[in-house]
Amino acid sequence: MTNITTNLRKMATSLDLDNRAEYDLPIVEILEYKGKVSLNDWVGKHVHIKFTGNIHCIATGKKIKKTYGEGLSYDAFLTSPLSSPSIVHPELSRIHEGIALRDFDWEQKHHNQPHYVYLSRTSNIKVGVTRSTNLQSRWIDQGATEGIRIALTPYRQLAGNIEVMLKEFLADKTAWQSMLKGECSDMTDLAEKKNDLLGNFPEDLYPFVDEDDSVQLIEYPVQQLPLKPKSLKLDTTPEIEGTIKGIKGQYWLFDNDRVINIRAHVGYEVSLAVT
Repeated sequence: MTNITTNLRKMATSLDLDNRAEYDLPIVEILEYKGKVSLNDWVGKHVHIKFTGNIHCIATGKKIKKTYGEGLSYDAFLTSPLSSPSIVHPELSRIHEGIALRDFDWEQKHHNQPHYVYLSRTSNIKVGVTRSTNLQSRWIDQGATEGIRIALTPYRQLAGNIEVMLKEFLADKTAWQSMLKGECSDMTDLAEKKNDLLGNFPEDLYPFVDEDDSVQLIEYPVQQLPLKPKSLKLDTTPEIEGTIKGIKGQYWLFDNDRVINIRAHVGYEVSLAVT
């Protein structure tokens, strides 16, 4: 049996040489990183999650009653770079001009660097933006089964502007139920879709087009996908136990079609028992 107590964080993800998603759970005591545990081996095992009732802001460590954004206190949500408007709307970033929206050093490090504009296949074909060093993890976090690069830009705002332009033709949201069931409403070949979209690029954006048309395939450690996913929340169901049937996106898939979004519970203190 494995017993762990941790303040939850987003699962760390990577892709192995067989295009299989690898998951690690950071072990955190309030704000202090204590290591990590590999999760792929948990698939097929009995897991018991118990919410202790404690939630800590991931920016300050302050004990809070509810989270805002992703694991933040209300004060931190209003001030932290982790919830900067340019996170959700990359086109708002201005750090390449020397103008910070929240935190100059943080935005220099995370936003004033190369970014990809990409397509991914989740519940549909969607367009998105991420740092060039984070592409595969971004696709895995979304539960994408395929991904392709469209453009590589020197800073975040330009990638965001391209994304805004492409939103006229594509979604930028994922229907989580369909993603977990393995359903996609658009099965167009991603390289073909990319080629069609490039026909809408203005000439001044041509230098940023990524000419690599290879499609990245992604498989997940899943024994069984849910037929009718039922999302569980620790606030209303503080104890969850059963067999983990798989991990996809940032979700743990339990038996009986129950699922829990780990990312939605960042900052929550839980005890985990695995047998």
